[in-house]
Amino acid sequence: MNSKLLGFIAFLFVINITAGHHEDGKMHGNSAEWEIETYTSSAPDFIGDFATVVSASGDILREGTNGWTCLPFIAMPKMGFKTANEAAPACADANAVAWANAYMSQSKPEIQNDGWIWMIHGDTGVDNFRPYSEGDKENTDPEDWIYSGSHLMLMPKDPASLEGVSTDFTTGAPYVMMKGTPFVHLMIPLEGYYDYQPESCLLYTSPSPRDQ
Repeated sequence: MNSKLLGFIAFLFVINITAGHHEDGKMHGNSAEWEIETYTSSAPDFIGDFATVVSASGDILREGTNGWTCLPFIAMPKMGFKTANEAAPACADANAVAWANAYMSQSKPEIQNDGWIWMIHGDTGVDNFRPYSEGDKENTDPEDWIYSGSHLMLMPKDPASLEGVSTDFTTGAPYVMMKGTPFVHLMIPLEGYYDYQPESCLLYTSPSPRDQ
């Protein structure tokens, strides 16, 4: 298996293993079947059905054949995830795995080509400009907070390629997140992107032409 993927899995194992166990040392979370179905469904079937699947505890649940990896981005609670969104599951290609590995080790991403990450179930909210702000709504300016629904992400080999792209996440168009940092990436909203934060969509909050 790719050494970068193994490093990524090892990191996830460290952060997730303590969150998902009781004091008796046993995991009381979701079943392996639930994890496979949930994590692979964060991408279209033609990707998820053939991807490697990594559990919240860092175990390989299924070896894939297409170079993609599906896994949760959130540590599993002691009694498991109640919904797919709580897990913030993602399916990433090899370059995106390397990008995520760099992000979690707080080092500059160095990838061979652009990377892609599918998150059809969305995430759990983040400051659009501040790295490592996942779930930290309390310390984020309200206008910068975005709780994303279904989306696709482009992790660029060359961050400069995203210069000039808007940071405005209210229009439904692609926009950049974490601008001005080594972790800048392109967010591509999909159907249902504003399901968790509809007030952030201008189409929902602005008067329609018929009302004017």
